[in-house]
Amino acid sequence: MLRKKNITLNDKKASGNEKVAIDDVITLFFSDETYNKFTGTTQDTLPEGYETIQKLCNENAYAKLPIIYETDDMVFFNKPAGMLSQKAQKNDISANELFLAYLLSKGELTPDRYRTAKPSVCNRLDRNTSGLLACGKTMKGLQELSFALKERTIKKYYICLVKGNVVKSIRVSGYLLKNETTNQVQIYEKPVPDAKRIETAYEPLSYENGYTLLKVHLITGRSHQIRAHLAYLGHPIIGDPKYGEAVLNKAVRQKYGLTHQLLHAYQMVFEDGTEIFAPIPQIFDKIKGARSN
Repeated sequence: MLRKKNITLNDKKASGNEKVAIDDVITLFFSDETYNKFTGTTQDTLPEGYETIQKLCNENAYAKLPIIYETDDMVFFNKPAGMLSQKAQKNDISANELFLAYLLSKGELTPDRYRTAKPSVCNRLDRNTSGLLACGKTMKGLQELSFALKERTIKKYYICLVKGNVVKSIRVSGYLLKNETTNQVQIYEKPVPDAKRIETAYEPLSYENGYTLLKVHLITGRSHQIRAHLAYLGHPIIGDPKYGEAVLNKAVRQKYGLTHQLLHAYQMVFEDGTEIFAPIPQIFDKIKGARSN
């Protein structure tokens, strides 16, 4: 570079053995290709997984994840049932990858941001649970959402369709013990070793044809809490393969083509009064014939 005059000292050709002094100006001239290599913006230096995000962006795959609400720092999506919130295996395509593809389409994601303060989904829903996903676009958004979810300052409400006639609103507690091997949980009325306390509140919205449409307030946030707790109370969620009733689920599947549990993350309420809603899937109306207002 010195020989080709791509490095100069005080606008003059330099040999490279000069002793520089205060106020000397050293100038370096790079081709675009060299500059891109140094800054890590070439295809060869893209971080792992970034090419997948680019492909999803080019295919507009993020359209599968409808936007509910967006700010400069956060975005909320309505995840469909059947989609992972975050990847479980290396080659999975989850809502998180679609979210990143959406940011790339808007010019809000770069390789450097992907390497460092990577935007991310902040709450997890089971693959076969639909509804609100909260995502942090910036470090500020990630921190605020993570803190609010951890401290439970965001109130989370779900809609579900359950077996039987639930006639009154109630707030119930219990203890949840998870089997990591089977990825299933057991509910107990009294404390048992390693079990975590849970609290769930629910309100019946309508009843028809042997099903009740419930609005559930997830007070604590344990794995499979709503599904297992309602089953324990005698009102399993329709379509739930782990905690539901197999005979009922089979009948509903054959009649309506249902492939997942009817559990939907419906509403988030923030401390400042902001409320965000995800529209209830039509399959609820199809089976129950009723919907909340």
